[in-house]
Amino acid sequence: MAVLFRDFITMEEISLDRSDQQPVNEKPVKNRNRSAGPSRGRITFWVIVSILGFFILLAASALFYVWNGLRPASQGEARQVELKKGMSPFKFAETLEAEGIIRDSFLFKYYLRLKDEGPRFQAGVYALNPGMDKDTIITVLNAGETLKKETIRFTIPEGFTIEQIADTLSKAGYVDKEAFLKLADTDRSWGDAEAARGIPKDKPSLKHRLEGYLFPETYELEKDSQPEAIIIRMLMELDHKLDSLPENWEEPMLERGIDFHALMTIASLVEREVVVDEERPIVAGIIYNRLDKGMPLQIDASVQYALPAPKERLLEEDTKVDSPYNTYRVKGMPPGPIASPSLKSIEAALFPEDTDYLYYVTKKDGSHEHLFGRTLKEHNRNIAKSKESAKQGGANNGN
Repeated sequence: MAVLFRDFITMEEISLDRSDQQPVNEKPVKNRNRSAGPSRGRITFWVIVSILGFFILLAASALFYVWNGLRPASQGEARQVELKKGMSPFKFAETLEAEGIIRDSFLFKYYLRLKDEGPRFQAGVYALNPGMDKDTIITVLNAGETLKKETIRFTIPEGFTIEQIADTLSKAGYVDKEAFLKLADTDRSWGDAEAARGIPKDKPSLKHRLEGYLFPETYELEKDSQPEAIIIRMLMELDHKLDSLPENWEEPMLERGIDFHALMTIASLVEREVVVDEERPIVAGIIYNRLDKGMPLQIDASVQYALPAPKERLLEEDTKVDSPYNTYRVKGMPPGPIASPSLKSIEAALFPEDTDYLYYVTKKDGSHEHLFGRTLKEHNRNIAKSKESAKQGGANNGN
């Protein structure tokens, strides 16, 4: 009995021990073995929230970068910045950033693209303040509100020779006279100046190569402009004045069988001989008439140019000077211009008055007008009249 009871107890203990174990083939009880971490749905939720947060933060950072990069830079004193000719607006944006005018050139470039700005920017030196609004900067660059540079100003009167021009510039302290003349005598091209290309290369007898081509005018150039820049500016002014002539103005010149260099030579003779504008076409016509007849021009102004120094009054011996510019000894025209002609003299050489005059003499009454003659006999009478008027003028002055 005791043995059976002990065995019963033992079996019961064994049964109790196995009661805590889950049968092998028995389905697991729900939630009994669930892990302690968050559920899969909750994990997905937080992943999505994190990604959205990241993109929101990224977008906010980008917006802040753009806002900060395009807002005005810190205030400061005006700075001079140069937009050089040919420089792209995008390259200039880098200059603006380097000078502290804008914060970010990269963003400024894209702002220019967005607004379709930049192509109208004008070259020059600008005074821009750090702290200027980007649209204000664009407006200033489009308007070309550049700094006015310190300049030099000089006037070359009509009829000046190139030596007189060099002397004027030298006395003003702008050039060295001898260096200027040497440069002007150089056989070379002068930038975009077109008229000067008509100077013959086979004219060794030219006293000064650019004589007559430096247009007489009042000029204003940047301070410290080099002699080359001054010469080019004056040559370009001649081109500009020629553009104001009637269309096809070269045709009368070609019909007469002369080139542009010869035209400028005749215009310079007219310039030095005539003061009254109305008489310029008449004197130009006389020059053509004498050339057509093979007569020497006998123009006093050409003799003056041939002399070492001009004289107040020419003597007969002066007309014998050995020079290709002496139109008393040499038939035809001198090798080139003897001075810088005005536009009116150029027009007179282009469109001379059709007359049969062959002679002219200056009135000696102070009017600067001329008496014109068709024959030598008539010319001599005019000379006598001129002398008589001079005597009368002297008597009147004495009274």
